This record gives sequence, structure tokens and C-alpha cells, in this order.
Amino acid sequence: MSDFPTTARVVVIGGGVVGASCLYHLAEAGWSDCVLLEKNELTAGSTWHAAGNIPNFSVSWAVMNMQRYSTTLYREIAEKVDYPINYNVTGSVRLAHSKERMMEFERVRGMAAAQGLPMEMMSSADLKEAYPFMETHDLEGGLYDRYDGDMDPAQITQAFAKGARDKGARILRFTPATGISRDGDEWVVQTEKGDIRCEFVVNAAGYYAQRVSEWFKPYGGRTMPMAVMSHQYLLTDEIPEIEAYTKEKGSKLPLLRDPDISYYLRQEKTGLNLGPYERKCKAHWQTPDDPMPEDFSFQLYPDDLERLEFYIEDAMARVPLLGQAGINKVINGPIPYTPDGNPLIGPMPGVPNAFEACVFTFGIAQGGGAGKILCDWITEGQTEWDCWGLDPRRFMAYADQDYSTKKAMEVYGHEYAMHFPHHEWPAARDKNVSPVHAKVVEMGGQMGAYNGWERANWFAKDGDDTSEEATETWDRAGPWEPRVREEVEAVRDGVGVLDLPGFSRFKLYGNGAADWLLGKITGLLPKVGCLTLGYFTDTRGRVVTEMSIIRHADDEFTLITAALAQWHDFEWLSKDLPAGLSLTDHTAEFSTLIVTGPKARALFEKIAEADLSLPWLSHQTGKIAGQDVFLARVSFAGELGWEIHAKMADMPAIYDAVLDAGAVPFGMFALNTMRLEKGYKAWKVDLSSDYTALESGLGRFVKLDKEHDFPGKQALQANTPPRRTSVTMTVEAGDWDAPYMANIWSGDRVVGEVLSGGYGYRVDASIALAMIAPDAVNDTLEVEIFGQKFPANISDVPCLWDPKNERLRA
Repeated sequence: MSDFPTTARVVVIGGGVVGASCLYHLAEAGWSDCVLLEKNELTAGSTWHAAGNIPNFSVSWAVMNMQRYSTTLYREIAEKVDYPINYNVTGSVRLAHSKERMMEFERVRGMAAAQGLPMEMMSSADLKEAYPFMETHDLEGGLYDRYDGDMDPAQITQAFAKGARDKGARILRFTPATGISRDGDEWVVQTEKGDIRCEFVVNAAGYYAQRVSEWFKPYGGRTMPMAVMSHQYLLTDEIPEIEAYTKEKGSKLPLLRDPDISYYLRQEKTGLNLGPYERKCKAHWQTPDDPMPEDFSFQLYPDDLERLEFYIEDAMARVPLLGQAGINKVINGPIPYTPDGNPLIGPMPGVPNAFEACVFTFGIAQGGGAGKILCDWITEGQTEWDCWGLDPRRFMAYADQDYSTKKAMEVYGHEYAMHFPHHEWPAARDKNVSPVHAKVVEMGGQMGAYNGWERANWFAKDGDDTSEEATETWDRAGPWEPRVREEVEAVRDGVGVLDLPGFSRFKLYGNGAADWLLGKITGLLPKVGCLTLGYFTDTRGRVVTEMSIIRHADDEFTLITAALAQWHDFEWLSKDLPAGLSLTDHTAEFSTLIVTGPKARALFEKIAEADLSLPWLSHQTGKIAGQDVFLARVSFAGELGWEIHAKMADMPAIYDAVLDAGAVPFGMFALNTMRLEKGYKAWKVDLSSDYTALESGLGRFVKLDKEHDFPGKQALQANTPPRRTSVTMTVEAGDWDAPYMANIWSGDRVVGEVLSGGYGYRVDASIALAMIAPDAVNDTLEVEIFGQKFPANISDVPCLWDPKNERLRA
């Protein structure tokens, strides 16, 4: 082909709605020298058979942001690119069978309001009025989203394609990518028609994305964490009553979802479209006897209606008209799932200048926003809003195929499930366990998964209800509540121990390491023998990550960060590491115990060979139970204490010695309540790229007068008026604590949002770490929790417990 492009700035692999959206947004940003490769025709994969529902609803702030952007764009794009699309904004009703579901709806309604999305709570009578063909006698109520609807997936894809072409981007149909290679700083994308050299490559290959990911393994990549699920929906014959309703009203019925049963029901022309998410679901292309075909374009799986029998019968009881219509067509197609059901959008882990925009379960609803996010990543190096819930680096080595398949099936079968604050999903557990895991479980540890690592959330006693059902509540009070209180009191009055495996741990050393690190963090470095917190910001001064910086020598450091940040933070550090410096990952080699409480020193005097007079924020090496240990004088619980860091094999003897010396085991729930009392912030909860370091209350760690430049320094020096300011609040919250992104009200105005909420047993109050508008700090405030408003007061100091740190320094 004489006009075959041999070079491009970006090559996008995959021509579904997401790939086309990526190309469109890149072209809109002025990056017209981009090429999209599609092995068949556009929309030949999951886009082709997608139902095309367009919800805004999500319990994830990042996902709701993405879907909000999509729905807004879809209402405008037809005119913008001069391509007609069939977008039916019908509104939707979600049904609630229980009080708990109504509480979830209230929470999402509040989040939506903060994003400018109008959602309304509905009574049973409201539901009947909105959807007259529905039985409502057994319902608690529902939720209405006026901007919900559906669209033709092929049309929106073609609209993106036209918009991209109009800006100069190229789309090559029937041109499958066959492999990639690396030549210096360039990628070479191989096709049967020739090679294309490019700066960036994007994997938007849909359910083939895992196969494409294998090409990048020689360059630092990994097998993509995903599985392909079989999703069926049914189309009925025409229904006269629906035809008459449509003519009378001049509009379609709203889209109906019954999340407690697990299906959606949508008007399709003058019939219905029923799409269940069944518990007895099926993953495809996972075994040798069910291999993934080389090409599945415009193809479907055989019907398998027996799996859907229960859901069909329930839907017919809910909307009896459904039972009067014959089935016209069954669609059973492949849909990719990640282990948490959210897509992968962002940097490909471990691979330079490679990105992912794939594994979309709801690709039509999310495609517009996905293209915007991907474009931001490539063209700006950062996203407009925090997208950690979508970042491919959130899954690490533990997310192998066994894990991915089991979790994908769990997510699919619980697609509409409520995510309660004390509930743990049971599939694919024990991927990473500490050396004392068996001991912790034997003592009653009720485990939670943290980046694949098992940690005790709380310790049960004989007779406690440890069933999964007991955790399916929004209430603070459950079987764990008295135990968490006891664990906090044990730390407050004596000494406790928390087994905490999985800290991300890096070694940085080499001539000039200190000077380089000073140019990366907002603050200063500790002296040799000491440690501090270091904050890393992007060019806007917004928080990227937080690390504990431990200084062993002038140019030798250990950097410790959250378990979940392992791949993210290692890449942040290594992307521009100068020659001569060494950065190595030692996460898997060590584990950690937190030993804390006013009697911690007395405990260590019994078992440790160490200098226990060294001050807070110091560190040293020593011995416990004959084992070498590294001791850091810090405590995330806000009490006198030390972190014990030791090699995995040495930890059982150390843990036994600590327990035998009188420490009471405590769990993550207790640690969380204590860190809230201290005002300590958690990464990607309280600290995110939605806020600057100064807005986040980190001023004491920001040194704008230091000699070294750092990313974001100029933005922070600009003294731009802050949009938000960080506060600690106490809330008269009753039976619940404030959830993430709960609205804060001043009169009839939303002035902020909660980032973390929980009960503080040492201060006997419900606590919220929050962001509010600076002009509202002196107002009378209320926090909205599940639709109810509760009085809240801002603390004079960010730390409610031991504000002068006298107990920490004891």
C-alpha cells in the first residue's frame, strides 16, 4: 500500500468504541499523527453485541466521573462531528427490596449530586407511575436517573471514528497488529501490511487484550489480569401494550434495573430486552479444551438459557408483560472482566510509553470518558481527576490467571452487589500470606485482602458471629464492633501487636541519591539515623504519593510505601532515575510488626537487644529472639511504639516473642480508627491527585524556599486560592459513620466532601477527615450520611488524640 503509514506518534490497537474514543480524543488534543489498527471491521468485538446501556450510577467516584463525562459527550457529539447517532435518553429506575439497598441509593444520589448529576429517590408509588407495567407491592422504593438511557454501539463508534478522521488521524481496518518490538526509544508495531514506528502504543484490544499484553513481556510487561465472561440477554417480540404506551407518551419506558435480583430490563423498539447477571456464570477461553479462537469477529456463543431460568421467571413476575411475549433473539457474547470489574486505563505496568485502555465490562457507557482519560495520560502525563480505581498498576503479581478468573466470576455474579464497609469478598484468597498467617488465624483473625496480602481485620472470640452474612450491613455495630473497641483499648492502655505484611519497600543508593531525592519530594530529607514522610506531587502540585524515607547513610535510603502502591511508586521513582543510582524492590523479602502502646518500651526491654532511649522518628538495627531486626520508632496508631522489620523467615520467632511478652493482637479495623483520631491520611483515600499538597494539609512537608526544584513547585508557589482545605471533623452520626465522598452541607449549599470516616474509641466520637471550601470553615455544618444530615464540628487541630504527640514521644 503506497499510503500505508510507516510512522505515527501513537498507535492504538483495537477498533471498538474505546479504541475509537482514544483516537478521537488524541486528535481533538492536536495529536493528529495517530493510527488505529483494527483486525476486522470497526465494532467487530464486544462493541458489536453490546446492549448499549448508558448508566451514570456507580459507587466509585472515578467510575462515576468517567461515565458522567461519557453521557455529557454523547449528548453533544452527533452535532459536533456531524454524524447522527441513535441515543435514547429514557431515564432509569433502580429497584430496592431492602432498607440497605435504599441506603446505597441515597449514598450514590449524594455522590451524583456533587458531580452535577440529578438522581432522585423514589417511593413504590413513584415507581408505579414511572413504569406502569411493573408490580411494586414488595419494594422499599427506588432511584431515578434522568440521564440514563441506551444507544447504538456501532453509531457512537463510527461517530468517534469520523471525528478522528476529520482531525487527520488514520484508521486501518482489516489490518491486525501481529506483534511489537522495541528499537531504542521507539515502538515498532508489526502488521501483515508493514511496520509502524511510533512513540506510544495503546492496547485497546477488548477481549483480545490479554493476548496483546503477552507481546510486551520481553520489555517488562506481564500477563494482563482479566477473564472473558459469557453474558446473555434476550430480545422479545413486539408487545402491543408497550407500542401503545410509546405512542401515547411519545417516549420509551425508563430502563429498569433490579439489582437485588440481578438483571436489567429495557424497552427495545416495542419489545423488551432482558439482561441477567447470573450467579452460576461461565468464563470462556480459560482451558485447553476451550481455546480462544484467532478471530471471533461478529460471532456469538451458543445459547445457554438454563443458567437464566430463575432471573427470567422473576422478571416475568415483576413485569407480567414480559411473560406474554415470545423470545425473538438470544445474544450470548464475550465480555472481558478484570478482577474488580473496573477497566484498565493508564500506563502499562513496567513498560515505557505503553498504555492500556481495555477490559471494559460497560464499554459503551464508559467509552467516552475512557478516551479522555487515556488521552490525558499520554498528552499530559497525568489525568484531570484521580483515576487510581482504573489504573492498571492496581493489580500486581498476585493477580495471576487463577485469581483473575475466580474474581471475574465473583464480580459478574454479584454485578449489582452492595459493597459494605466491613465485608470481604471470599473468592481467590490467600494469594500472599505472612509468615505468621496460620498463627493469626488460629487466634481468631478475621482476614482481609490488601493488595493480595492477608491481614487480620479484627480478632473474634468464641461465640462471635463470623459469617459473611453478618458483615452485610452499613451499620457500625456488628460482631466486630466490641472486639475492635477492646483492641483499641488494649493499645491505649497497654501494648498491642499488628502483623502487617506487604509494605512496599525499595532501596535507593548511589552517589547523588540524596540530591536527586530532594528534587523529587516537596520537603526535606531526614538526618542519617532518622526517618520522615516524603510527599511527591505532579506538575500541578497535586499529591501523587507518600513514602516513609529512612536514611541509613548520606546517599543510602529505604523507601517504604503502601502495599497497593508497589508498582505505581516504583515506576514513579524509576522513570527518570539517573545513571549511577540504584533502585531495587525488596517488598517480598521482609515483613513488619507494629508494636505499640504505653507499655511498648517495657515489652521491648524484655525481648530486644536495642537502644530504647532513641527518640521518635529514629531507627536502628537490633535483635529480638535471636533474630536480626530493623526497628523504626514510629506508630500509625499514635502511641509509643516501634515497627519491627525483619526477613520473612525470621518473623515467626519474633512474633511469638512479642506475644509471649504480653502484646495483645489487634487488626486493621482498630488501626484505621486510631489513625483517624490522629488525623493520619491514607494514600488514595485522603491523599490523591484530586487535591494539592497544600490543600491536603501537608504544608509542614512542603518547603517552597528550598534550593531544589521539584515537580509542582511552581504551581504551589503560584499561591492560587485553594479550592478545598483539609479538616478533621466530629460528627453526631448515630449508627453509621460517614462514607467516602459523603457531602458536607452549609445550609442548602454543598461545601465539601468526606474522604475517610470511622469511629474513634479513644475519643468516643465518629470522625471524618474531609475537604471543605475555605469560606465554609466557620459555618454551621452537616454531613449527609445515607440521605440524612448530621451535625458536624471542625476540630481546632487536625489531631483529636494526643495533639501534642506526647504519647508518641514518651
